[in-house]
Amino acid sequence: MKPLSEFALPAWTLRPALVADAPAIVALIDDLMPFLTLHPDGAGAEKFIEHCSLPAIETYLSQDKYRYQIAHLDGELAGVVAMRENTHLFHMFVPRALHRRGIALRLWQAARDAALARGEVTAFTVNSSLYALPVYTRIGFVPTGPKVEQGGIAFVPMQMTLAG
Repeated sequence: MKPLSEFALPAWTLRPALVADAPAIVALIDDLMPFLTLHPDGAGAEKFIEHCSLPAIETYLSQDKYRYQIAHLDGELAGVVAMRENTHLFHMFVPRALHRRGIALRLWQAARDAALARGEVTAFTVNSSLYALPVYTRIGFVPTGPKVEQGGIAFVPMQMTLAG
């Protein structure tokens, strides 16, 4: 059996995302889109897809109510995480090649810690894709309602209440 240290991720960098990062973020989301929409070709999810387009991501990145962070691992994009209004996990995406390596957890921890540092947080929410549901459950989110299907996507509303 491998020692735990062999499972550790290599060093990564995490920084606030800039509007200039929008094309890379959009490319990452586009590659993952088949996991996010009800139909792999995106049929029926045009509005959702539009909200993940370059103009939309550039707009989010330029607004104070969104806090994006971008991670790099060995010089390559390793993920992106965004909070809206300091309490809603708005976006969290990791490239397919890096799934199941603990990066989503590290992204969440960074976003959570930054939100807590800004203060006045009693709970976090997320609308989890069905694909990401196990990840959010492991992180500590719990469903707050049944699966919702609308606009070509399906998600489960979830929440993490902070002890306090």
